[in-house]
Amino acid sequence: MTTRPALRDPKQDRSRATRQRLLEAAIACLAEHGWAGSTVSVVAERAGVSRGAAQHHFPTREDLFTAAVEQVAEERSAALRALLAGATDPPERDGPERTHAVVDALVSLYTGPLFRAALQLWVAASNEPQLGGRVTALEARIGRESHRMAIELLGADESVPGVREAVQGLLDMARGLGLANLLTDDAPRRERVVTQWARLIHDVLGRK
Repeated sequence: MTTRPALRDPKQDRSRATRQRLLEAAIACLAEHGWAGSTVSVVAERAGVSRGAAQHHFPTREDLFTAAVEQVAEERSAALRALLAGATDPPERDGPERTHAVVDALVSLYTGPLFRAALQLWVAASNEPQLGGRVTALEARIGRESHRMAIELLGADESVPGVREAVQGLLDMARGLGLANLLTDDAPRRERVVTQWARLIHDVLGRK
């Protein structure tokens, strides 16, 4: 007996596609125009949908932007894990090149459009009570995930004194580089900082 494949629902497919376009447009608008310039109407126009369609998926502006930042953060985390999963040979995983690649990839999380958009959301949250609680909870979760991911990618043992603090310092440094990148793209200086931090992390981990 042949099992017939489940039929796809074109209406559901269109709905998912519309939702995805709205999320992508929200991130782009927030990064380019900030919170004040990123209304639901502006996002809907950029996504090529009506305001009513946008509000069908996201009843409030806060729903739209917190969902957008959350989804892209998860996608970036997944892409980072996939990018660095290839080094499976033990010498490679423990070598300085691997440590540098991990540090560089973590810094990249804070120097792209996602971080720029997230920063606009933080600023808005400080003045918007309805947004504040959502953004605080979202950033706490993303922060925990970033730390866990850094520990995993570095193969670090947090029971060793100083390791947890060094990894947290790495993430704080990456955030600082992201803030500096808002004003000017100083890639050569950033690379020198990444190289030095990679050496420090490598030493803290007790690698050779």
